[in-house]
Amino acid sequence: MTEPLQRIGKYEVKKKLGEGATSEVYLCDDPFNNREVAVKVVFEDRLQQSDDGRLTRKLFITEASLAGKLNHPHIVQIFDAVVGDDLSYIVMEYVPGGTLEHFCNKDELLPIDKIVEIIFKCSRALDFAHSLGVTHRDIKPANILVIDDTDIKISDFGAALMSTGDQTQVSGIGSPAYMSPQQIKDHPLDHRTDIYSLGVVMFQLLTGQLPFQASNNYSMMYQITNVEPPLASSIRKEVPLVVDKIVRKAMQKDLDWRYETWDEFSHDLADAFCDQHPSNEAREVADSEKFSIMRDLAFFEKFSDAQLWEVIRISTWDWVPAEHLIMRDGDEGNFFCVLAQGEVKVTKRKKLLNVLSPGECFGEMAYLARVGNERSADVSTMGNSLVIRIPTEALDAASDSCRHRFDKAFMEILVERLALANTRLTAV
Repeated sequence: MTEPLQRIGKYEVKKKLGEGATSEVYLCDDPFNNREVAVKVVFEDRLQQSDDGRLTRKLFITEASLAGKLNHPHIVQIFDAVVGDDLSYIVMEYVPGGTLEHFCNKDELLPIDKIVEIIFKCSRALDFAHSLGVTHRDIKPANILVIDDTDIKISDFGAALMSTGDQTQVSGIGSPAYMSPQQIKDHPLDHRTDIYSLGVVMFQLLTGQLPFQASNNYSMMYQITNVEPPLASSIRKEVPLVVDKIVRKAMQKDLDWRYETWDEFSHDLADAFCDQHPSNEAREVADSEKFSIMRDLAFFEKFSDAQLWEVIRISTWDWVPAEHLIMRDGDEGNFFCVLAQGEVKVTKRKKLLNVLSPGECFGEMAYLARVGNERSADVSTMGNSLVIRIPTEALDAASDSCRHRFDKAFMEILVERLALANTRLTAV
């Protein structure tokens, strides 16, 4: 019996999380960054003993090569990778909790709107990976971790196919029940194989069963390539037609009929969510809807997907009724806002200074001033409005990338205002 590991490189082992045929995963302390990490260890002797040792090594190197690259809030981050003579390991973000497998049981099915939101987040994460030339190739519930409610992270990019470099596509990788027809037929693959697999995951989350039932892999693969899947609504009656159509399109066997881009898939998911929740309804706004709204607002035009998800994390979204005072002249400016929907007016001693439309920000001058950061005007709603509120303290604690993007957005606004002021002065 081998001695339990006490330390893996600079990482102190706390406990074993699990093990497979060729690797073990440990919960460790990262003393240099003061955080817990998950470390996947592959032992050299296990690679040599395994019939698939060469493939396992290739998958390990593929995953290790992604260290520091897939930085997205809905992808498990790979911090470090070490290849050694005795053992090799990958250091990853530790995500406590389970996987989506739990919610594929018929007795544990999630509400339909939550499923749509989860799949939306997966689609945006996989689109980000695709933008870096990465196709996952093994999308399934076991590789989607659940943090809380609809907050997820995609894991296990060991089977990933990279469009850059001289990587040769290896066949036989993936889980048969979730493989696309192209993957089964060993055709050249791109992101559309992941779209198909995510469609299967969506079907399973909606119904509690796979779209194809088979007693062995050969029967499963035959059905995937030759048989049309049932509609999710034929199994779960409350699934709306719009959701049925999304799943069916994602799972089309012919690439010409499947979603061509992740954006197209994401757009339909967002629309499906909004169909169930009218935009004029004063209610809690789901993360998927927040993302779609921000993506269409001028203020957030140059924000990356990852930066938008960070804004969602640090902000609050409120439906504010008409004639409601949001900011008062002379109050401390410890937050600023971006208008998502509706109209607000800016007044000084009851004199109208400006009317703002969706995509415009207000209250940012107090944030930029820092010293003497008092409000210089009143801001109130003109009708029912959706307001994004961002505390300055939360933005201060955000990532450098997110803060710099806000600074650039504010700078562009200031330049526009100065240009407009100059135009008015020359016109006098």
